[in-house]
Amino acid sequence: MVPTAEQFDVVIVGGGPGGYAAALYGAGAGLDIAVVERDKVGGTCLHRGCIPAKELLETAHVYRTVAGAKEFGVLADQPGLDFGATQARKQKVVDQLARGLSGLLKNRKVTVFSGEGSLAGDGRTVRVTGGGSGEGGSGGGDVELRGEAVIIATGSVPRTIPGFDVDGRVVLSSDEFLALGSLPRRAVVIGGGAIGCEFASTMADLGTEVTILEALPKILPGCDEDVVNVVLRSFKRRGIDVRTGVKVTGHSPGDGGTAVQVEGGDPIEVDAVVVAVGRRPVTEGLGFTELGVEVDDRGFVVVDEQLRTGVEGVWAVGDVIAVRGWDAPHPQLAHIGFVEGMQAIKGILGETVLPVDYSRVPWCIYCHPEVAFAGMSEQAARDAGIDVVVSKHAYGGNGRAMIIGDAQGLLKVIATAGPDGRAGQILGVHMVGPWVTEQLGQAYLAVNWEATVDEVAAFIQPHPTLSEVFGETVLSLTGRSLHG
Repeated sequence: MVPTAEQFDVVIVGGGPGGYAAALYGAGAGLDIAVVERDKVGGTCLHRGCIPAKELLETAHVYRTVAGAKEFGVLADQPGLDFGATQARKQKVVDQLARGLSGLLKNRKVTVFSGEGSLAGDGRTVRVTGGGSGEGGSGGGDVELRGEAVIIATGSVPRTIPGFDVDGRVVLSSDEFLALGSLPRRAVVIGGGAIGCEFASTMADLGTEVTILEALPKILPGCDEDVVNVVLRSFKRRGIDVRTGVKVTGHSPGDGGTAVQVEGGDPIEVDAVVVAVGRRPVTEGLGFTELGVEVDDRGFVVVDEQLRTGVEGVWAVGDVIAVRGWDAPHPQLAHIGFVEGMQAIKGILGETVLPVDYSRVPWCIYCHPEVAFAGMSEQAARDAGIDVVVSKHAYGGNGRAMIIGDAQGLLKVIATAGPDGRAGQILGVHMVGPWVTEQLGQAYLAVNWEATVDEVAAFIQPHPTLSEVFGETVLSLTGRSLHG
C-alpha cells in the first residue's frame, strides 16, 4: 500500500545537470525541493559523459606534452601509458565532484529519493519505485511525492544503430568506452560529431589506430567549414582515417575483434567499434503521454519557450526536451541544462523568464585541436541572406601559442556588412586551436550582446595571451589592424 504522498514545493525527476541545477537554484530561493534519481546524482555528465571524457582527453594532452618535451630542452624518455592509473585518476575526479554535489544538496536541504520516478494523478504526483528515499529522505520502499510543481529532467542515453548491438566488449557506446580497462589497438568510431571526434582524438594520441565513419558529408556538423578543415588536417597528420558520406551495414565478429562492413567498400578489421551517433531522450514508461505531456515522434518532451509542457504545473528541461518553434535539434549540453533548470525555477516562482536563444549558445568540443564557437557560421549567415564580412587570423603568429608549442588553428569572426561594406554587428565567432574552449567567453558575450566590431575592438587584450587572436581578428574588421 502506497502511503500518503510527501509534500514538496517542487519535485524534480532526474538528478543530472538540469535537475540538480534546478534543485540548488530553487533551494537557494527558499523552496522545499525533492529530487528523484534512479542512478547517481550528477547524471550522465558527471559519471559517464563530460567529466570522464575530458579526463581521458587530458591524459592524451599530458602524453603529447611529455612526448614533445625534448623540444623545450626537457630530456624525458618516450612516454608509456598505464591506462589503469588513468582510469583510477578519472574515477577519483568523478568521485570528488560527486561528493561535493551531494554535500551541496544536503546543505541546501534538498531531499534526494533513489528510484524510478513516474508521473501520476494530475502530473504533479511523482511515484517512486525500485528504491525509496535517499540521503535526507525518510523511510524506504515505494513512495509518492506531491509537488506544487514538477520538473522533468530525465536526460538521455546513447543511441544505437541497427546491426551494432552494444555488448560492452567489441561494440561500445560512450558508457562502455569511458569504462574501458585498456585501449584497443585498432578501433572504428561510428559518428563524426563532437563525441566521436573526442573519442577518436583520445585514442589516436594514446596509440590506437582509428577510423572515423560518418554518414554525413563532413564531420562536426554545425561547425564552420574553415574550422572543420583545420581539424581534418590535424587528424590526418596524426593518422586518423576520416571517411565521410559512408554507410555502415553491420559487422562480423571474429577472434577477439570484428570486421565492420561499409557499403561499397572493403571490411575494416578492428578490435573495437565505438558507436557515437548521438543520444536519445529517456521518456518511455514514465507516465508522460498518459497524463497528456506531449512527446514528439523522436521521443522528446515538447515544451514552449518558457519550458512548460502544456500540463499545468509541469516543466521539462535538459536533454529530454524539444522546444516548440525551434526547428534545429535542441542542444544536448550540460550548460544548457543548467540554465534551463534555473529558468524553470524562475517560471515556478512567477519571475520573468527570458527564453534561451539556442542559436547563440556556446559550444565546446575538446578534441585536439579544440573547437569552440557561438553564433552563426559564415555559410549559415549567407544561407539566411545576410550580407557579411569575415575576418580570420591564425594562431601561428601568436606569441603565447608559439611559447606553449601549439600554434595550429585559427579564429574566425563573422559580422554584418553595411551598405558601405563596413563591418557592423558580430554574428558569430568560430575558433579552433589551443585552449579555445577557455577563450570563448568574451566571444560569446559579444555575440549575445549583439555588439559591433567597433565596440569590441576597443577592448584591451592582455599580452602575451591566446586571447589576443580574438582581439586582432575583430580589430581587422574595423579596417585597421596591427598584425593582420
